Amino acid sequence: MGHWLYRNIVEPGKLPMLLALASFVITFLVTRTVTRMIRAGRGPFGNIAPGGLHIHHVVPGVVLAVVGGFTSLGGDRRSVTACVGAVVFGMGVGLVLDEFALILHLDDVYWTEQGRQSVEVVVLAAALALLVLAGSLPLGVNELTPDERQDRASLILTMAANFLFVILALVKGKLRMALIGALVPLVALVGAVRLARPGSPWARRFYRARPRARAKSVLRATRHDRRWGGLSRRFQDLIGGAPDRPPSRED
Repeated sequence: MGHWLYRNIVEPGKLPMLLALASFVITFLVTRTVTRMIRAGRGPFGNIAPGGLHIHHVVPGVVLAVVGGFTSLGGDRRSVTACVGAVVFGMGVGLVLDEFALILHLDDVYWTEQGRQSVEVVVLAAALALLVLAGSLPLGVNELTPDERQDRASLILTMAANFLFVILALVKGKLRMALIGALVPLVALVGAVRLARPGSPWARRFYRARPRARAKSVLRATRHDRRWGGLSRRFQDLIGGAPDRPPSRED
């Protein structure tokens, strides 16, 4: 185990990346545990609200991410400074992404349906970090052979093509495919050629005068959400806690 760790992580200079990922995941899990205890009224924890102003943990998260990021970048990848900075950076990112939905909506939606987006983004970020740690590079450049890397035209065309696939997947409302496709080119290609999700910029622009394509898009999205939506929601509830139920009309 020690030999594998040194050969695959330490020697290539990936130790700061591993430490940042570990601290990111641990910070998120600890934060969610604490917030769920506060929500349930258990334990010694409580919201920080000096003078009645609720300080969300995204605030110290931004500070930690900035300090840790610059500290890690300022040192050699194999230095202690870089490793310490990576840990601080991972902690900051964990706090920030835990309230990603709050930043996106500019509203305290932590325990609402919209708050599920924070959990989804954290899972995606962790998956992408694992892919990078395993050797994948953005836009699939690592898939090129040494001869292709020497051919600048081939390199530029490869990067441009996959970048286009990523953009198309985003415009078609396929965020997961776009993010993973930045590292795994075939995933972005699949997202680019398939039907757009209803409500996406692509669907609003190109399906407006194509009722058959619009209906097919809605049908496919409905089937997909019916098949995977329940599993995804249960997984999000397990990690981040179930959102508050909206008040019924009788209430």
